[in-house]
Amino acid sequence: MNNSLRHRNSIVLAATLVLSVFVAQPAQAQKFKVLHTFHGAPKDGGGPEGALVRDTAGNLYGTTAGGGSGRGICVGYGGCGTAFELDKSGRRIWQYSFQFPKGFDVAAGILRDATGSLYGTTYLGGDTKCPEDQYGCGTAFKLDETGKETVLHKFTGTPDGIFPDAPLVEDPAGNLYGTTEYGGSNNAYGAIFKVDKNGKEKVLYSFTGGSDECRPVGVILDSAGDLYGIAQGGSTCGGAAGLVFKLDTAGDFTVLTTFGGSDGAIPDSVLLLDASGNLYGETGEGGNSECGGTGCGVVFKISPDGTETVLYTFCSLANCADGANPGGGPLALDGKGTLYGTTTRGGAYPNNCAHNACGVAFKLDAAGGETVLHSFSGGADGGIPVAGLVIDKAGSLYGTSSSGGDLNCEPSYGCGVVFKITP
Repeated sequence: MNNSLRHRNSIVLAATLVLSVFVAQPAQAQKFKVLHTFHGAPKDGGGPEGALVRDTAGNLYGTTAGGGSGRGICVGYGGCGTAFELDKSGRRIWQYSFQFPKGFDVAAGILRDATGSLYGTTYLGGDTKCPEDQYGCGTAFKLDETGKETVLHKFTGTPDGIFPDAPLVEDPAGNLYGTTEYGGSNNAYGAIFKVDKNGKEKVLYSFTGGSDECRPVGVILDSAGDLYGIAQGGSTCGGAAGLVFKLDTAGDFTVLTTFGGSDGAIPDSVLLLDASGNLYGETGEGGNSECGGTGCGVVFKISPDGTETVLYTFCSLANCADGANPGGGPLALDGKGTLYGTTTRGGAYPNNCAHNACGVAFKLDAAGGETVLHSFSGGADGGIPVAGLVIDKAGSLYGTSSSGGDLNCEPSYGCGVVFKITP
């Protein structure tokens, strides 16, 4: 198997899921409900990794990394991936199956604009002459309201980037912004790009692997047009364990904070920006000495003046019952200042997912108090929730798990679920 397909740790975990005898989920104050169970190729999706999007009617939109009816090279990888729409009860309204070589392996979530069109990225596919991968360097795409796909841009490696694996954001003019994990004018370290509504792409910033680190993980946009994001960093880059950056409209790049140690390490989430200008995010490691010595991750806040605060350190409870190693986010925020998210490990079922617990959905109040809303078992309720949560006006939460669900799904570790948690 091509190594680039398994670019996230969560997929590696899912691929080695150890099936166990699952204990019934204990009763909790919140109501947990599986809205949809994925069954994989050839008809259904499999392995959802991106955050969901809701419309005003309560319909849910998302993507799966695998599954669907895609043929060719995708058959050996369990399908090319899908985009889907579910109604509020979880009934599938619509599904699109990606095809090779047009684009496949849809690792990121989806963006829905005011017209109902969907925009996103595929990690692979597109230009099969890509020097870094024979299956293509990835694409940016549009799906209109009829389900017709348009490839807006095929990435080529240098100088425009390789392997986009984060959701896109849109400005008022309809321009799209995103990141690539590698590539750019410096070849290996990643890039921030802009694609206009006609598909013209422009690289806004190429990471150097120095003080700006490498491997950006998506961007968000403020009202002034400035972009904020995370670079994961690591020993092969500038030496820091990741950072948070700002890229202003003039193209000036500013490091807002760097990680390493008790404040977290290796951030892997899209940021959340509140109305006061505070940024929130998660790191996959750091914070303590648990989880094999690398730390179990934190939730952090960066105020407009640049002050970083650790809001919560995971694995603060025995056996990491409070969760460990949060995934790709982003966090959700309610009107009371409470944050909601997921972790890919930890919880009440310690050995069900690759000899680890299968993750939790959690809330974190404004005082820093954490509550586990649901511990995933790896069975019918899902396991390893990589993406974050979305919240509706009633306070109900919606999310996906990348594994669990139908345990007969190829390759027998489950193809994931869509779930709802009602307060």
